[in-house]
Amino acid sequence: MAYGELVEFNRYCEAVQIPQGNRTMIPKGSKGRIVQSLGGSHTLSMDDGSMVRIAGEDLDAIGKEKAVLPPKLEEKIHGAESPLEEKVWSELKTCYDPEIPINIVDLGLVYECKLTPSSEGGGSMDVNVKMTLTAPGCGMGEVLKRDAEQKIQRLPGVKRVQVDLVWEPAWDQSKMSDAAKLKLGLL
Repeated sequence: MAYGELVEFNRYCEAVQIPQGNRTMIPKGSKGRIVQSLGGSHTLSMDDGSMVRIAGEDLDAIGKEKAVLPPKLEEKIHGAESPLEEKVWSELKTCYDPEIPINIVDLGLVYECKLTPSSEGGGSMDVNVKMTLTAPGCGMGEVLKRDAEQKIQRLPGVKRVQVDLVWEPAWDQSKMSDAAKLKLGLL
């Protein structure tokens, strides 16, 4: 998939407006350019000047292969020996801000990840993540939260997932990894 590639919608498609976070329907025949394709979702700059995020399962609407996610990831993807917490962090690293080509972990948006034994037993775990956004008014919070929850829930051994958006401490660039800062030209 080439960045800047012009695409045309071959059917109506649900999308999320960026940065507002509102759901919208893109009409068949609408055109846009791919500006980011990370974590299974795609950000498009539309001909009308707006930006939208298209979920992986809707990529066929722009003539691309759908990103089909299995209900539960196979152990071979992460390695059977990897601790569950490591697998959760790996999944969080596949969640991207639709405007910034850096995952939410390297952006410093994830403040905490706790695993606790599920009350239902059976060796499964409940996962609680506390994360923030680069700005409190960002409309993409629920979208990023849902993306993280869905990806973590697919992991074997996970019973429940809860992602909470928190505002303290306030996010700033110092929370970013050095790799993220380098990629954005801040180092």
